[in-house]
Amino acid sequence: MPFPTTHPSLARALQAQGYEEPTPVQAAVLEADPSQDLLVSAQTGSGKTVAFGLAAGPTLLGDAMRFGEPGQPLALAIAPTRELAMQVARELTWLYAQAGAVVVSCVGGMDQRREQRELARGAHIVVGTPGRLRDHLERGHLDLSALKVAVLDEADEMLDMGFREDLEEILDATPPERRTLLFSATIAKEIANLARRYQRDALRIDTTRRDEAHGDIEYRAVRVAPNEMESAVVNLLRFFESPGALVFCNTREAVNRLSRALRERGFSAVTLSGELSQKERADALQALRDGHARACVATDVAARGLDLPDLGLVIHAELPVNKAGLLHRSGRTGRAGKKGVSVLVVPYTRQRKAEQLLASANIEAHWQGPPSADEIRALDQQRMLADPLLNEMPSPEDLVLAQRLLTERGPEAVAAALIRLHRSRLPEPEELFDAPRPLRDAPYEPREPREPRNAKRYEPLEGGATDTAWFRMTIGRNKNADPKWLLPLICRIGHVTKKDIGAIRIFDRETKFEINRDAHDRFVEALKHATLEGEMKVEPAGAPGPRPPREEGERPFKKPAFKRKGPPPAGAVRPHGGKKKGKPNAPR
Repeated sequence: MPFPTTHPSLARALQAQGYEEPTPVQAAVLEADPSQDLLVSAQTGSGKTVAFGLAAGPTLLGDAMRFGEPGQPLALAIAPTRELAMQVARELTWLYAQAGAVVVSCVGGMDQRREQRELARGAHIVVGTPGRLRDHLERGHLDLSALKVAVLDEADEMLDMGFREDLEEILDATPPERRTLLFSATIAKEIANLARRYQRDALRIDTTRRDEAHGDIEYRAVRVAPNEMESAVVNLLRFFESPGALVFCNTREAVNRLSRALRERGFSAVTLSGELSQKERADALQALRDGHARACVATDVAARGLDLPDLGLVIHAELPVNKAGLLHRSGRTGRAGKKGVSVLVVPYTRQRKAEQLLASANIEAHWQGPPSADEIRALDQQRMLADPLLNEMPSPEDLVLAQRLLTERGPEAVAAALIRLHRSRLPEPEELFDAPRPLRDAPYEPREPREPRNAKRYEPLEGGATDTAWFRMTIGRNKNADPKWLLPLICRIGHVTKKDIGAIRIFDRETKFEINRDAHDRFVEALKHATLEGEMKVEPAGAPGPRPPREEGERPFKKPAFKRKGPPPAGAVRPHGGKKKGKPNAPR
């Protein structure tokens, strides 16, 4: 349906941007009383920015078609992060362009003196982060006495980040008769308290779908060996070939390490983390929007609010900490009706964690192995044959040169050169190990009991170690330990080769393996600088000898029976037929 109740100036702006019908949250705010406060919860990517822009229109413009001269701000929008605030400012700029609005942004990391000058010249709408807005307010650069509408975007995130005092000081400086529009992913207790204090008879709008995952996002979980995470990300980027992709890591160090690995393999990748300046972060996002970068490797600073139009792929190179992190990261794709894919890279040692994470978010993911190099090369052939360049009409100059090439080189040589040129632009896929058994699609179930005293033993490879030292690794059958991926993992962390490794014995909760004495010192030194997955440890250990046989007549250990506390049940008979305190032994 069209936007029937939209202010005419805003309706023209929507039409110019190609908006044909409102999203559910936009339709809900348009149906509300234009003088009423709103408390709104909606899914990420649902068009919340345009929604509160439309909701504020009648209050800001009334019957006028355009704003008057800029002066003290009439509307204030507060967002938790610099990137989100800048994005909100861009959205409101085009939405109110037909009405002649002056929009000023005030965010940390930008030139504060420039913001001061822009505020002094006057503004109709101010967008900023809590800390910077409070700073301008305390310095007297920001006057909120004429404010008509205050918007809190991602209010739950702002409270989580510790901005409560900033928000309260800013809202206390606004007129009490203002409209307050509060948007939050969830309405927790703290959000409800904030709404009760600063809103009047707010209309509660909830468009979230709590019983189902985002319908435009396809979730996949890809099992990988712990030492092949980077290679799996390479193959995923090559397999999906999305115009833009976000790859999430949990720490800045992991972001820098993975981005270097991708650039070394030929990807155009940028980074986004809290240690970068505002200009560096803005440049990284702009490179992704313009298509100059194929992938952005980021921490969770990019998990909320960012709207990247051509982002079709989100990769969780490291598992999110909780359900909210999974949903907000994944919500960067599948926006505004477009389809997207969210892929969790799951090391064998983190399978249980991934299953619990997906279950808590009520998400059914398709489990699979990593895309193989052969699958990627087959897709490359299909994509090359479907390349639009092959269907374009050639110019006369191109036809002349094509005829010359065919005459001098022959059609096979020209076609082969075209194939080589196409392949040279693509990073080479990686050869990855995939477990022969699929991971469980059903919830976790304990394994059947195993022989408790016998560990599975893998004898040394041919030509392997003889004079060896033993080491232990704190993963075993409980973490799906398998020699096919343990062997390359040991080689990587210890800077050794397969011939330096002897027997590998896998127990329930640990694995022991042999290292050749010649490589022992090199292995120990490499362990000091190795980066290990999660809580995994590698340390020297004794040889796992067989259990000594029982001596003749020795009885197996029997766990003592549980001793009951309190009086025995009715009808019980005391043992040994004894007496107690002169009374006969009789049922009590």
